[in-house]
Amino acid sequence: MASGILGQSAPTATTLTTVYTVPSSTHAVANVNILNRSASNPVDVRIALSATATPGDAEYIEYDATIPAKGVLERTALSLQASKNIVVYCSTGDTSVSVHGLEQTA
Repeated sequence: MASGILGQSAPTATTLTTVYTVPSSTHAVANVNILNRSASNPVDVRIALSATATPGDAEYIEYDATIPAKGVLERTALSLQASKNIVVYCSTGDTSVSVHGLEQTA
């Protein structure tokens, strides 16, 4: 059983980025933390729990949520089955994304 940091990224602006994919035959409980590193500009972010790297409309759990300068958005206790992806999109390149949690072999 793996635990701790499952994925990290500093996504490019306006680009869908897969930060974490649950391994096959595994169940994960994950937390997503998005930090806006900008000292002065807000950022709009999207988070999806998707079957592919390109989420469908129904797979988003946050959509254009605004994080203020130096602010944080966190979603916790996300239960994910094997092969699910955590995909993020940020309107600027001033973000850091961390996924941490637990994996358990099914």
